[in-house]
Amino acid sequence: MSTATTEEYTRKIGKRRMSPGRWFLSLGWKHIVGLAVSVYAIFPILYILSVAFSDNADINSGLFSSFTFANFEKLFAGDDPDRPFVQWIINTVWIASVSSIGSVFLSALAAYSFSRQRFRGRRSGLLTLILLQMFPSVLGLVAIYAILSELYKLFGDNSIGLNSPWGLILVYLGGSLGGGTYLMYGFFNTVPKEIDEAAKIDGATHTQIYFQIILRLVSPILAVQMLLSFIGISSDFILASIVMNKPDQFTLAVGLGLFIDQPYSKNWAMFCAGAVIAATPIVALFLGLQRYIVSGLTGGAVKG
Repeated sequence: MSTATTEEYTRKIGKRRMSPGRWFLSLGWKHIVGLAVSVYAIFPILYILSVAFSDNADINSGLFSSFTFANFEKLFAGDDPDRPFVQWIINTVWIASVSSIGSVFLSALAAYSFSRQRFRGRRSGLLTLILLQMFPSVLGLVAIYAILSELYKLFGDNSIGLNSPWGLILVYLGGSLGGGTYLMYGFFNTVPKEIDEAAKIDGATHTQIYFQIILRLVSPILAVQMLLSFIGISSDFILASIVMNKPDQFTLAVGLGLFIDQPYSKNWAMFCAGAVIAATPIVALFLGLQRYIVSGLTGGAVKG
């Protein structure tokens, strides 16, 4: 019998002979804590699903006391013109997709410049990006509203001001050069600069190096940044509620609030059903890009 086999057999025998008290002190309490945390995290999800599939609009109904798809059917029926749920989905997907793609593009350009180029103000620029993350975006709401309001007065509904999806997209893009840039900067530093030098020797331009080589090597962090941007934008309520004032222009986060904004006619079942539908594509994206998320978040910590 080899040494490895003997050690494995001894380890197994030791586990069998472990007393209940010793097992609890070494491993058992971890299982109990893990089970408690799992129940604590899963219970709100089960409660939302229970209300979404309930035929009672009250949130105080019992857990899965009834089961029906009526709430989901009402959302997609479009009987209420003041609550166009399908249009809210289209608005959310459109605004979040364009904003997240633009955010990734701008952040990648800035991260590449900070990582590969050496210019005056580089360190102070990086420091500024970090300091900006210390201030919440709520501080700029008054200024954002004032600017968009003036644009609306000058150009009307077809402008990039209030009640315009492009105005909201530009606001999101304006706040993208922050944590995303610094996160990508750390990942860009892990790509050896010898690759750039070899490509230059072969006659490649900076544009070719960036789009054909570097972006392919940093695809995990691009996926991470796009997912984080998409989740943040699709779930944003404050900015979207300030910029958009018409029901047919609302995003899902703002539109769902109409179901519970009245003090005596709160429809929690419809609200929870819409929340389940809104969360489904985000969960699917997270599961589909999980491999890139792990490698993207850990890769940038190797070399700064």
